[in-house]
Amino acid sequence: MNSPFKVLEKLMVKDLAGGVPPTFRFVNKKLKHNPDMKPTALSFCDSNNVTVRDIEIMNSPQCHLKFDSSSGIKVNNITINSPEISPDTDGIHLQNTKDVEIHHSNTGCGKNLGNKVIYSMFGNHVNQRLHVQLLELEMTIVSTGLGKDKSVACVSVIAVEKNLVTKYSVELRIETWQYNCRENNYVKLFYMLSGYKEPETKRILVFILEILKLCWKCAELFESCSESGESRRGFLESSLKSLLRPTASEHRSSRLNSSGIPANSLFQSARRQSSSFYGSSLRARKIRLGVAGARRSFIFTPRAVLAMDPPSEQLAEKFNLDGNIEMQVFVSNSSASSIAQVDIQINYSSDSLQLHWGVIRDRQEKWVLPSSQPDGSRNYKNRALRSPFMKSDSNSYIKIAIDDPAIRAIEFLVVDEAQNKWLKNNGQNFHVEIPMREKLTIPNVSVPEELVQIQAYLRWERNGKQMYTPEKEKASVKHRLEEYEAARFELLEKVARGTSIEDLRATLTNKNDTREIKEPSVSQKENNLPDDLVQKQAYVRWEKAGKPNFSPEQQQVNFLSFLGQLVSELFLRLVASAGREFEKAREELQAELGKGVSVDEIRKKIGKGEIKTKVSKQPQNTRYFSTEVIQRKGRDLMQLINKHAAKSAEDKASTSVEGKNSIEPKVLKAVELFAKEKEEQDDVTVLNKKIFKLADKELLVLVTKPGGKMKVHLATDFEEPVTLHWALSKKAGEWLEPPPTVLPPGSVALKEAAETQLKNESSSEHSYLVQSFEIEIEEDIFVGMPFVLLSNGRWIKNNGSDFYIEFSRGSKHVQKDAGDGTGTAKALLDKIAEMESEAQKSFMHRFNIAADLMNKAKDAGELGFAGILVWMRFMATRQLIWNKNYNVKPREISKAQDRLTDLLQDIFASNPQNQELLRMIMSTVGRGGEGDVGQRIRDEILVIQRNNECKGGMMEEWHQKLHNNTSPDDVIICQALIDYIKSDFDISVYWKTLNENGITKERILSYDRAIHSEPNFRRDQRDGLLHDLGNYLRTLKDKMRSLEPHVVCDRLAVHSGADLESAITNCMGYRSEGQGFMVGVQINPIPGLPSGFPELLRFVLKHVEDKNVEALVEGLLEARQELRPLLFKSNNRLKDIIFLDIALDSTVRTAIERGYEDLNNAGSEKIMYFITLVLENLALSSDDNEDLVYCLKEWKHALSMSNSKSDHWALYSKSVLDRTRLALASKAEWYQQVLQPSAEYLGSLLGVDQGALNIFTEEIIRAGSAATLSTLLNRLDPVLRQTAHLGSWQVISPVEAVGYVVVVDELLTVQHKTYNMPTILVAKRVKGEEEIPDGAVALLTPDMPDVLSHVSVRARNSKVCFATCFDPDILANLQAYEGKLLRLKPTSADIVYSELKEGELADSNSTNLTEGSPSPIKLVRKEFNGRYAISSEEFTSEMVGAKSRNISYLKGKVPTWIGIPTSVALPFGVFEKVLSEDSNQEVANKLQLLKKNLGEELSALKEIRQTVLQLTAPPQLVQELKTKMQSSGMPWPGDEGEQRWDQAWMAIKKVWASKWNERAYFSTRKVKLDHDYLCMAVLVQEVINADYAFVIHTTNPSSGDSSEIYAEVVKGLGETLVGAYPGRALSFICKKNDLNSPQVLGYPSKPIGLFIRRSIIFRSDSNGEDLEGYAGAGLYDSVPMDEEEKVVLDYSSDPLITDEKFRRSILSSIARAGNAIEELYGSAQDIEGVVRDGNVYVVQTRPQV
Repeated sequence: MNSPFKVLEKLMVKDLAGGVPPTFRFVNKKLKHNPDMKPTALSFCDSNNVTVRDIEIMNSPQCHLKFDSSSGIKVNNITINSPEISPDTDGIHLQNTKDVEIHHSNTGCGKNLGNKVIYSMFGNHVNQRLHVQLLELEMTIVSTGLGKDKSVACVSVIAVEKNLVTKYSVELRIETWQYNCRENNYVKLFYMLSGYKEPETKRILVFILEILKLCWKCAELFESCSESGESRRGFLESSLKSLLRPTASEHRSSRLNSSGIPANSLFQSARRQSSSFYGSSLRARKIRLGVAGARRSFIFTPRAVLAMDPPSEQLAEKFNLDGNIEMQVFVSNSSASSIAQVDIQINYSSDSLQLHWGVIRDRQEKWVLPSSQPDGSRNYKNRALRSPFMKSDSNSYIKIAIDDPAIRAIEFLVVDEAQNKWLKNNGQNFHVEIPMREKLTIPNVSVPEELVQIQAYLRWERNGKQMYTPEKEKASVKHRLEEYEAARFELLEKVARGTSIEDLRATLTNKNDTREIKEPSVSQKENNLPDDLVQKQAYVRWEKAGKPNFSPEQQQVNFLSFLGQLVSELFLRLVASAGREFEKAREELQAELGKGVSVDEIRKKIGKGEIKTKVSKQPQNTRYFSTEVIQRKGRDLMQLINKHAAKSAEDKASTSVEGKNSIEPKVLKAVELFAKEKEEQDDVTVLNKKIFKLADKELLVLVTKPGGKMKVHLATDFEEPVTLHWALSKKAGEWLEPPPTVLPPGSVALKEAAETQLKNESSSEHSYLVQSFEIEIEEDIFVGMPFVLLSNGRWIKNNGSDFYIEFSRGSKHVQKDAGDGTGTAKALLDKIAEMESEAQKSFMHRFNIAADLMNKAKDAGELGFAGILVWMRFMATRQLIWNKNYNVKPREISKAQDRLTDLLQDIFASNPQNQELLRMIMSTVGRGGEGDVGQRIRDEILVIQRNNECKGGMMEEWHQKLHNNTSPDDVIICQALIDYIKSDFDISVYWKTLNENGITKERILSYDRAIHSEPNFRRDQRDGLLHDLGNYLRTLKDKMRSLEPHVVCDRLAVHSGADLESAITNCMGYRSEGQGFMVGVQINPIPGLPSGFPELLRFVLKHVEDKNVEALVEGLLEARQELRPLLFKSNNRLKDIIFLDIALDSTVRTAIERGYEDLNNAGSEKIMYFITLVLENLALSSDDNEDLVYCLKEWKHALSMSNSKSDHWALYSKSVLDRTRLALASKAEWYQQVLQPSAEYLGSLLGVDQGALNIFTEEIIRAGSAATLSTLLNRLDPVLRQTAHLGSWQVISPVEAVGYVVVVDELLTVQHKTYNMPTILVAKRVKGEEEIPDGAVALLTPDMPDVLSHVSVRARNSKVCFATCFDPDILANLQAYEGKLLRLKPTSADIVYSELKEGELADSNSTNLTEGSPSPIKLVRKEFNGRYAISSEEFTSEMVGAKSRNISYLKGKVPTWIGIPTSVALPFGVFEKVLSEDSNQEVANKLQLLKKNLGEELSALKEIRQTVLQLTAPPQLVQELKTKMQSSGMPWPGDEGEQRWDQAWMAIKKVWASKWNERAYFSTRKVKLDHDYLCMAVLVQEVINADYAFVIHTTNPSSGDSSEIYAEVVKGLGETLVGAYPGRALSFICKKNDLNSPQVLGYPSKPIGLFIRRSIIFRSDSNGEDLEGYAGAGLYDSVPMDEEEKVVLDYSSDPLITDEKFRRSILSSIARAGNAIEELYGSAQDIEGVVRDGNVYVVQTRPQV
């Protein structure tokens, strides 16, 4: 029942005698039995929801304040004191009580425990909850009485609110009673922990509770066991093992408990040399061990505890900011201290909220920086401190301790850094006075210098560990001396407050009070051997034994000692065994003492591991857990952002000529001019073309087919005479004597060849001089021509081999039109195509050529790197020849590869904006630097042949092939040999393995060193071959992984970690010794890797094949995060870091795909969790990732909403999903724009298969995380739609329609088309600003234009059915109806469609076709009235349009809380007047000519607009506009300089020019309006830099319901709402009879917001807008004087999304404004406006059509 006292306050209980009964006792009288009580000052029994505050209790004998069997307890500002000689007195005693909050209280109870809260439980109270919420406390929490008198009891939760334990220390003590099976009684176990601050406190409390639960559970099992004696003990031991299941990893060499807490991070100070004392030690007492009956204590020494006096807190200031934001400032001052505390609380929540502040000292006017500061503070430009606020729900708070008595006030501002939003005090600083404090009298004492040094170091740590460069070292000396003296002064202040030098020393050196007297063991008394050394030596023994988990038989302990051992193992495993190991350790140390070694020397020798220890390695026990987890570091996601934006489409268009400007235009050489002339001849088909490099000369071979005959042209720029020694071939490689009919004049026929002297040939037209050769071949039996050259008696060959030219490249290499190379680095691609014949020789040639071209690629920028990537990708996918007619050693390939990757790593470091492309290039090229491995390949095959006596046949042929060129095929061959041997030498198995991996007989015969033979081994060779080939297979994989990680077939990666393991090994270093004449390999580890990184990588490798992938993926992402800072630093091993990051990235993708099966029946939360993992991985691999990072933040917010069961979680998650899809679409578009043109152009030059070109970009995307993310989004989408009750459709214009289905990619491409039959358009892309083409009766799309976008309004006005389809299956079904007749029947949330027969069209009344009907709408030409500018009071229908008149009408008539911007206008006719000026006569003439041609050439529209921009302003216009703007209170742009007026004048002209934009022109032509009669006024308004912009329709446009308002809201300016910006706005409806209850229909997904400086906007206001029957609004442009800034939006920190109270306030204000304006006009209105600082402004209104 509830206590009669809800709140007890302002009470003092003082000086109670030892035996006096309780002074106050509040008891539930209905209880049959009330618990026995200690002598208690104040107690509550069976009381719920009690608040006790502002009470002081002094000198109670045993218990000051007690709560028994109660819940919902709040204790605030309680002061409890008892003498230092007091016994173990309870401060606050909580018995069988749950849900307790203790705030700002001080419980000083005796000398040992200081502040103390007791929590005890008796009887059968299982799983009670104690919730202790601590704010600014320094106290002990004691849990006692657990299991007393054979009761079963458990403390299941002690929770400390995250981020609420600040600054002060908390101590936890646990007392439990456990049954001793041998003594048949209960033994009290006592544990204590103290001195840790947040976050350690929370981790400690949770960790201790895990032990308590374990103890309680063991006792419960013990009681339930019916056995006795050893059987019972065995049962308990096995039960304990089954319970001890830490979900831990060995990551960072630490165990984690089930809460994911590193066990060895809790008691690190236990390893320090220090003495312990009662009250600051953790010990398990009275545990009987099985060795000599000795008693042992497990002692852990925590840090010392510092106590603070309770502050007296009072409200100093209260501020109301921006309407809904309130800030309170509390100042407290301790009577016994010079420290004041300032507590600032504000009902504003943001992750980026900062206090921008300083302090005012005596006799100073300006603020200065304080010497001490809150955690996380940073120096802001040496002008202020910036300290972060802490978040708590929708509020934020910060606490500042002021320890300098000279400080009289603090001054501050509050800034939201993410939004650059400043909160000020009416434009000024906030100023809060600090109460006068007594200045300390600094005593005339000296503080030891070593303590001053420690304090100075702590100050240096606190101030961010500032480092000084050598240049600044001298300047820093003065600052360091000042810091040293400041440290001395801080210590003197503490002495002045009563702290002794000894206490200072103990505090600063973490040495605990030595007042505790320990009972030493007999051996200690005899040898003076400290216990802590024995413990350390026992730990050393345990480590040397392999850290075994000793069995109970080894330990020989009873239940309690076994339990103690388990508990101690959880605490850092400092004690390896509780029995025999201690005695062994003690014996070893006593032996040292016997040698005359002192205790201090022993301590040093233990630290160095010099004590001789005899231990045997213990077998590793099976782990009792199946899943390990990684404790992710808490990181600010904002640190992930890279703002290296890709070029826009416009930029790319300008760089499309990049081949001509970024790389110098190519000057054609003589042989190229020769080839050009031959190719330009009529009716010539080029069959093949090659240019060979011959030192500084060139040799061209061109094969053409003019008129059905084949011609071979050869030309060279050699100056000396050249003879061609040549032949023809019917199959590749052979020399046949040419037929006589083919020989050119003067040729000499030889055996199997011919010789011909080249003749000189020149051209005046193309200016070249070459030596040439030409033959014509009529027969098709020849396929090629081998040849060599002879000049000056010297034979010239192709790198030692014969030249060879094929007469045809084959059918798939048919030469295609290469186009003009628009959107590519054309000159670079041309050079690549020219060098391809050389690159085909081997990987060595290709890599060296690529290295030679990297500087040109770098000069070309993004498109240059794209060209290299495309080329390397063609190579990797075998679209190009790998090796042809060239013998190259593996070492040479590796050297060339190493050269290329070294260049790439240097470019990577200096080009952060192109790192994504460079990563892709490197992943395609491979690591390189494996020359030694290449040599091992050649050496080891010889060893295999020698060891196994198989030197001939297939093995020798394979050896020759390996010597010539090692390739990924060799991995398959090796595996095939192993499979063949394992199958008992079944040759069919050998061929099966080869064929399954793409290697046929033809292929192995086509090698330069062909393999003709099959393997044929003896049975006695089996074991040796299997052993040696198995090792050789690993060597081959090492080589191939370094060579081409993305090329090698599946056989290469036997497990998914193959590439990862290689990359890790290269980073961490390894050594492999060579054998015999074989070469050894040594790779050193990369220096500077993050601490703990090797353990993290070992965790990853250990779990790389896990089916349950969550822990693996978390580990992979943690590794990538740890690695990320190194990617932005220059390092001669940077490429190894990059390749490791690439491997980690790839492993994340494969792991996630392996985890798809687990998602089949998973809930939405798990899919969302997987999405966050993949999105983080994608962001880590992307250059311009700001949008991706904000998507990631929003998904995490969506997950928290889902976990908290928020009503709107699914609706919000759907918006995040939509935004993520837009981000993926944007990334895919970037790939398409950057890579596809290069792929198509270079592919056409190189003869790449057209099918491969068509899907080039698609395959790139499919190989990355974007495809994985898209798959996850598709899984989640239907779940969210169903949960949020969204359905499969959003119907924007519910009109029934009948028409023929036409499918188009983009509405934009058909907006000006006219359909002769009623048409249902299914468009994949609809931006929002397009026109709906004539003849269209319906528009269906998967895209998401806003309901109030231009195209949506057009659809409703034109009675066209318009809807968005969210279900891809429904959309695919509709597309399958293309060309067929359908009927659409929409409802408010669905569309039903059915197929009709042809004859049914005539019965339909929904054709919407008005062919040839004259327009009923007429325009009236407006004339110039003699005035260039007018004020809003002068607005009339003859002067301005409806937009201006409506704004003027609203002024003074709407409620005062609705802002209306001041306006002036350039009236109708001003444009025509300016055009008629003499200064603009040339412009007028040009416009007249262009308008005449407009009917035939629609491209003239753009030229008309550009011509309008050439107008000059008459001086009278400038003067009149200036006068009107200034008299209306508006700023005049010209006051800021002539340039600002020029900007304003350009904006005015752009408004006039928008009369001729395509959308407006075609719209007026569609309704047959006379375009010449359309006149344009310009409305001039000051821009309101909006927080949010909105559009209201006061009648719901989707349902037609006039009782509810529909509105859409975007962040920033409204152009993103009405223009073609992707994504949805926040949409809501609000009933007019309940304007305070808006209902959100959808959350925003627009990634971009527009913001602008203080400026002027010029709005179009034509006579063609808002006509009855025709809505021309939105057709013409409104142009701000300044360009808007595009900002990527972070909705996760936007209060409109995260703060329900704020959202309701803003949306209600918008709805009220719409309702007020509708009531003013008496009809439905279409209203535009903005919100700034919570205030609503309306910028225009018009009748809703």
